Amino acid sequence: MTRDVIKVQCPLLDHTESVANIGIDKKEVTGKIKIEKAFSNSNNSLFIVIENKNENNELLTVEAGDAYPNSMLGDIGIELPSGTSAIRLQDLSRFEKADGSLDLDFSEGFKGTIFAIAKF
Repeated sequence: MTRDVIKVQCPLLDHTESVANIGIDKKEVTGKIKIEKAFSNSNNSLFIVIENKNENNELLTVEAGDAYPNSMLGDIGIELPSGTSAIRLQDLSRFEKADGSLDLDFSEGFKGTIFAIAKF
């Protein structure tokens, strides 16, 4: 199965540079997601927001990367409750692919949306 690609969305500062606004573009999840340039943000500010439209908890797998040695720690599974979850990864290099992307796998039958935001 191929991966759907999403891009990290960034806040746009107004002319005073004191307020940031993001026009969110959600993507329907089809099972496998690649977040392009997931790690090119500042201050580890990446947040992944997922809406689980199913009534039951679902499983999200964050795949280990291939860019750094600590990827040998492997994939990590995260339980997603019904509703909206915001995920922030702590050990970014564990998950970073050589091209700077991040791969996510959702459990079979998952229904929901995803978007990623960060400060650049």
